[in-house]
Amino acid sequence: MDFEFTEDQNLLAETVQKFMAARYGSESRRAAHKTPGTWSRDVWRTLAEMGIVGLLVPAEQGGIDGGPVETMLVMNAFGAGMLLEPYWSSAVFATALLRRLGGPAAAKLLASLAVGEHLAAVAHAEPGARYDDRVQTLARKAAGGWTLSGAKSVVIGGGAADTLLVTARVQGGDGVSVFAIPRTAEGVRLREYPTIDWRGAADVTLEDVRVKSEALLGGEGAAQKPLDDAQDVALAALCADAVGSMKAALEATGKYLQTREQFGQPIGKFQALQHRMADMLIHFEQAKSMAYLAAMQCEAPDAGERRKAMSAAKVVIGQSGRYIAQQAVQLHGGMGMADELDVSHYFRRLTAHELTLGDTDHHLEKFAAATR
Repeated sequence: MDFEFTEDQNLLAETVQKFMAARYGSESRRAAHKTPGTWSRDVWRTLAEMGIVGLLVPAEQGGIDGGPVETMLVMNAFGAGMLLEPYWSSAVFATALLRRLGGPAAAKLLASLAVGEHLAAVAHAEPGARYDDRVQTLARKAAGGWTLSGAKSVVIGGGAADTLLVTARVQGGDGVSVFAIPRTAEGVRLREYPTIDWRGAADVTLEDVRVKSEALLGGEGAAQKPLDDAQDVALAALCADAVGSMKAALEATGKYLQTREQFGQPIGKFQALQHRMADMLIHFEQAKSMAYLAAMQCEAPDAGERRKAMSAAKVVIGQSGRYIAQQAVQLHGGMGMADELDVSHYFRRLTAHELTLGDTDHHLEKFAAATR
């Protein structure tokens, strides 16, 4: 199998890596963390000007019409630089869902997402659901539109979103539907907070929120398959981001072992520590291979085989990320958890990734169920 990237893909990866190295150092990231919503609109505008925000948007709506491999390369760079801006939530997850829902309203939203003037977030998980697709948010038909009531929890990028893509069940109907709800709509309340890795999230409460009929995207009760497919694309991107963080943590730890001296020599010369670095490298290579698998399989037509591959990737990357993060902190000694060191932030980011879209135990159960 050919794992060589095309010239355009290599150029894309190089462009994003250079941007992160030049514009997104530790100080820029800390400054973004201190702003409302923990992200920088200036950085977002730059990403939009580069065309990165519209990577997955179809060309008809002004995007690049990229695919999972291009997304993987971009997310690798964002993971290494620990980007705080809501790229994954808006430019990947929400964009993938809108593409699959289709229709004029979704196309209009995609066009505004492509140029960076609008952001969206998927509001799906509910309190107590624990990774299940249980949806209790209720949509009732009203004169000229809909009325929605319910609650959503840990909506990544929810505080930055102009539009919330809310999953709900229509009263008296079957299946899951998606509604595009402006965050400024009457009855929408957001409780914003930073996650463990400093990204912004929000809990959303909907109290008799009135929206027009065109707020329903993709047809009544017909959103479960588009949602599942979009989650697989988002999961593959999350895996790629995690691999980028693992690589950066591995490199930072190797550099530290070559500069920290004890007994008159760098501690990297101690055989026991070399063995631990070798184990970290093995875990990284395994995770990298599974991120490639996730990128190649996240849009596969066979849903059963696709979901097995995605769960397998999430398990391996979750386990590898935990091991590499823990070893990186331990090999840095007591200062490994200091806020001033990037390695502590890689630990936090990898921990957050392991819990997003299903933790390791959840995906082990899914993989086991799919192979019976």
